[in-house]
Amino acid sequence: MTIRHLKIFIAVAETGSMSAAANRLYLTQPTVSQAVRDLETHYQVQLFERLHKKLFITEQGQQLLDMARMAVGNFDSLELSMQRFQERLSFRIGASLTVGTCLMSSVISDMENSCPKMDIYSFVSNTEEIEQKLLRRELDAAVVEGTIESPRLAAVPIVEDSLVLVCGKNHEFYQKDVVYASELEGRKFAIREKGSGTRKLFEQYLSAHNIHIQTSWEANCPRTILNAVIHNNALAVISQRLLKHEILHHSVKIFHYETGEWDRSFKLVYLKKNSDGSSRSDSGEIRYPSPCIKNLRDVLEKYRTLPRPDGFPACVLKNDV
Repeated sequence: MTIRHLKIFIAVAETGSMSAAANRLYLTQPTVSQAVRDLETHYQVQLFERLHKKLFITEQGQQLLDMARMAVGNFDSLELSMQRFQERLSFRIGASLTVGTCLMSSVISDMENSCPKMDIYSFVSNTEEIEQKLLRRELDAAVVEGTIESPRLAAVPIVEDSLVLVCGKNHEFYQKDVVYASELEGRKFAIREKGSGTRKLFEQYLSAHNIHIQTSWEANCPRTILNAVIHNNALAVISQRLLKHEILHHSVKIFHYETGEWDRSFKLVYLKKNSDGSSRSDSGEIRYPSPCIKNLRDVLEKYRTLPRPDGFPACVLKNDV
């Protein structure tokens, strides 16, 4: 027996008439009569007695009516709950540590404001771990600053960023406007953990210039690294976007690398949808696998430009002549 049979039976019991039940349910009277006969055959009971052209429910029919109302009520509640669930969107966003620290809270707030029915889960770790979670489909999309290795993932550069050399007020570099690469030799640094996109880019720079540093701090928390710079006289190479407050209050000094090789982008990353591994249409337009990812991309556009600090000296890290 089906919920439809029970709903027809309830209508007959409440109206006392096959024709009235048919009118209520917008069905034909033969359809209603057949549904009642199906129930009586299935349960081997008589549900109604006809006296003087009127229907009277039997004792067995009354028992079925009580249980049928409960069953139909539970079914209707289930349907309503699932419809409400379907109306909400679930979106799992990953972020590398730098992005998670300086950007993701604002991005998620913007997404929730633009789509109130979206339930967002956020996971923050280094680029390497975020990439693996995307490949295992544990995340729907991510925003990272590091290099994505897998050809199965699309990585769309959107938000401007730049690494800078940073020192605290008590460091001797604070009095300089220019620092040369050779001056970094043997210096005490606070650096990110392995798997970090920031660390990978800095290590490439050290290797290219044959510079050896002293790693005095190693941490997966940008705030820990910044505290080591401010309070423990360490140097660090860190995203400029993490330093807005410190730059404003002149508690640190930053040095931009003169070649621009430390300029980079935060990238929107997601699994490619096309079977051939591409993420573009025939016209070359980027395809986004879901409206949620397209929404995330639109929100990220608001943060594309890297703010330049006003009234702060344009200090430079130079290569040696």
